[in-house]
Amino acid sequence: MTSQSAPSHPPDICVLLHAHGEQRWLFSEVVPVLRQLEQPACLPEDQRGAAIAYLEVLWLDAQLRAADTDAAHAKLEAAHANGDRLLHEKAHRYHATVHRERGAIAQRIAALARSDHHAAAPQHAGF
Repeated sequence: MTSQSAPSHPPDICVLLHAHGEQRWLFSEVVPVLRQLEQPACLPEDQRGAAIAYLEVLWLDAQLRAADTDAAHAKLEAAHANGDRLLHEKAHRYHATVHRERGAIAQRIAALARSDHHAAAPQHAGF
C-alpha cells in the first residue's frame, strides 16, 4: 500500500489560500456578532454575556487562523520569487489587506471590551 502525501503548494498560493480563508472567517463569523454587540438595541441585555463569550471563542479561532496566515506569509518572505512574480506580489498585498482588516476588528473588539468593562464598573464599587 502506498501512502500519498498532500500536495505541497507554492508559498504564494498558500498565502492566498490562508488569507482568503481568514478573511471569510472574519467577515462571516466574527463581524456579525461584533456588530450585534456594538448596537446595544439589537441584543437583549440578558443575552449580552453569552454573545460576548461567543465572540471571545470566535476571536480565539480567528487568532489561530491569523497565525496560520502569518506563518504562510513568513514562508513566502523566506522563499525567493522563482515563479510568477505577479502572483507573488498579489499574495503580499492580500496578506497586507487581511492583516489590516484583522487589526481593525481587533480594535473594535478592544473598544467593546473597554465599554463593557466601564458599563459594569459601577456595579463593582471597589474597582
